[in-house]
Amino acid sequence: MTVNYSRIGVIGAGAMGRGIAQIAAQAGSEVLLLDSFAGAAERGREALVAQWNKLHEKNKIDAATRDAQITRVKAVDSIQALAGCDLVIEAVVEDLEVKRKLFRELEGVVAETATLVTNTSSLSVTAIAAGLKRPERIAGFHFFNPVPLMKVVEVVAGFKTAPEVCKQLADYAVQMGHSAVQAQDTPGFIVNHAGRGYGTEALRIVGEGVTDFVTVDRILKDQAGFRLGPFELLDLTALDVSHPVMESIYHQYFEEPRFRPSVITAQRLAAGALGRKTNEGFYRYNDGVMQQTPEPPPPVVEGTPSVWVSPRAARRAELLRLVNTLGAQIDSGATAAPHSLILVAPLGFDVTTVAAVERLDATRTVGIDMLIDDAATKRRVLATNPATRRDIRDAAHALFARDGKAVSVIRDSGGFVTQRVIGTIVNIATDMCQQRVCTPADLETAVQLGLGYPRGPLAMGNLYGPTNMLEVLFNLQTVYGDPRYRPSPWLRRRGALGLSLLHEEE
Repeated sequence: MTVNYSRIGVIGAGAMGRGIAQIAAQAGSEVLLLDSFAGAAERGREALVAQWNKLHEKNKIDAATRDAQITRVKAVDSIQALAGCDLVIEAVVEDLEVKRKLFRELEGVVAETATLVTNTSSLSVTAIAAGLKRPERIAGFHFFNPVPLMKVVEVVAGFKTAPEVCKQLADYAVQMGHSAVQAQDTPGFIVNHAGRGYGTEALRIVGEGVTDFVTVDRILKDQAGFRLGPFELLDLTALDVSHPVMESIYHQYFEEPRFRPSVITAQRLAAGALGRKTNEGFYRYNDGVMQQTPEPPPPVVEGTPSVWVSPRAARRAELLRLVNTLGAQIDSGATAAPHSLILVAPLGFDVTTVAAVERLDATRTVGIDMLIDDAATKRRVLATNPATRRDIRDAAHALFARDGKAVSVIRDSGGFVTQRVIGTIVNIATDMCQQRVCTPADLETAVQLGLGYPRGPLAMGNLYGPTNMLEVLFNLQTVYGDPRYRPSPWLRRRGALGLSLLHEEE
């Protein structure tokens, strides 16, 4: 087997370092594992040996493969032992000065031809390499935990990194069985940058009192197909990890509104409600099992009023067919009859704005999110406005739950829930392309493998329509007056020209 690097050093014997050592040994490299804590490297090697023995017992690898991999990993106790390495991967604490000091030491130990890389997730590669004699051989090589299962690695070029270094690292990642994506040295690189929209927008929705976090999770899983809701994800990653990342990227981008953190996570972090690992976060956990509040049944109503659908409703023809299928009488008048339920289906606007602009009776007006084809979702989302009567709200809820599909009723919100969150995700992703952080193709790969989204953010924008995404964002900006929602030039231009969001200039 030919490998790019025959002997590598891994500094840091924690879970990340062990995972890197494991896949490097499996790729055929000799691995020298080093840790600053006495005995940690040997314990890390023993953990890898136990893991390979377990895989052998389960018939997932044969004895020869197991023995070869065990032989390739050695624990060492000094940085001088790394002198003969072709590549050294640093996976130590996220502290800029600690990493700088380590790389200065390494420069005095390894050969001038050796490549030095950092596994940092949030620090600048350029800043880490600053002051070194040969910054052109320093790059980012960012893996995700658990390394053997998370099949993506970000190859990050610092300001002075030689292009050939990144190419060799990308080739080596493929030999390790991973997909390599190339990123410029920007805060959050690709995955942590692209992931800013999902959690922060969900936190804004809850912070406005639109609905609770359980409902947000249910909506985004059932409407848009996310495997984990944003609050389930925050509980999984733990707030002592995720909140500092939110703050770090926000400040590194000089308080860019798109990345604004939330007081909600700051307060919960201060209270120690970190998530699964403390058995309390946005959810409570008993023996690791999340405790969920049962979803309330739809209301029971005596009768269903006739339904008038706004001429400006998104997917109006589809909405009319749905109302008819559910057995309601359709009010086909030019204006709503005095007792009809009034349905609006805005993109980006809130129900209040639509009712005011269209001069509708707000007491009888309810909004429904029709961004996504109803047949493609497992949940319908309705929104009231401050004036909506309770009987009208209950009638709408009962009607749209009539065929057994789940229904969530939320308070008024520009863009409901799904429109806001998907719009924010797509907007951040398109702006990453505009900034040339990475290629559109690498962005899609990184997000799907690193975040587990149902599809890449650019494909998501294409699916729901670049023009619709533009409308959602323009209208959100009108409702909230917040530059957070200003559309990226990449999205504006491709939306205006009817191009795919994956389209790059010639």
